[in-house]
Amino acid sequence: MSKLLLKPNRAGGPVHRVTPASAGWTYVGFEVHDLSPGETLRAETGDQEVCLVVIAGKVRVVAAGTDFGVIGERNGPFDGAPWSVYVPAKAHYAVTAEGPAELAICAAPGTGRLPAKLIGPDEVGLETRGKGSNTRHVRNILPDSSPHAESLLVVEVITPSGNWSSYPPHKHDRDALPDESLLEETYYHRLSPPQGYGMQRVYTDDRSLDETMSFGDRDVVLVPRGYHPVGAAHGYDLYYLNVMAGPKRIWKFHNDPDHAWLMRA
Repeated sequence: MSKLLLKPNRAGGPVHRVTPASAGWTYVGFEVHDLSPGETLRAETGDQEVCLVVIAGKVRVVAAGTDFGVIGERNGPFDGAPWSVYVPAKAHYAVTAEGPAELAICAAPGTGRLPAKLIGPDEVGLETRGKGSNTRHVRNILPDSSPHAESLLVVEVITPSGNWSSYPPHKHDRDALPDESLLEETYYHRLSPPQGYGMQRVYTDDRSLDETMSFGDRDVVLVPRGYHPVGAAHGYDLYYLNVMAGPKRIWKFHNDPDHAWLMRA
């Protein structure tokens, strides 16, 4: 199995825990936790800022000395825009489940200069990209236009059954602004119905990296560099949560020249 494809942990503890050390990169961390009713997850952010994304269920969040109350209203990630909380570096947070809940923790380097912030569904930017079988629906939680993070970029995407996403294939692995930014990226995949699957390819121009993976519900795909298109199998809607970070907080991508003509078609 590819080292870029991470299967969910079913033996207890975090469903996923990706650190820069485990991924072999510098910036992005990512975790997923299933919380039982009444269970509390506590942590110090240290030198990382985090974005807590409520994927399913309701939770009470206390972060950086602020009680944000009970947030979350989705039964699952396909049920509308999320509730999230940004937590700065050098802060403490506690998340208590009001019932069964699924929580994602997105992390990247931070200094602690920004305040904690609740990001409700009404603050999530919604847009539809592409057309035909390239149509997908984007929920921008912390886009590069948001002033509420130092490093983190966080976005959810719904790709309908049979459609492609992150397409035409693009990459962002060079610190070469204004043309391209260097951003590491994780994809956390969910499928509806959950027995479905999708395909993701991660490849570079010289093919020194060229992996094609079949992923299932709750798998994570790591994108350290290269192009990374995604396809949803017919009959199965695809959700993914993207976390990106790099030396500069800006998303500038470069399309694969072989497929760039699709943007003009």
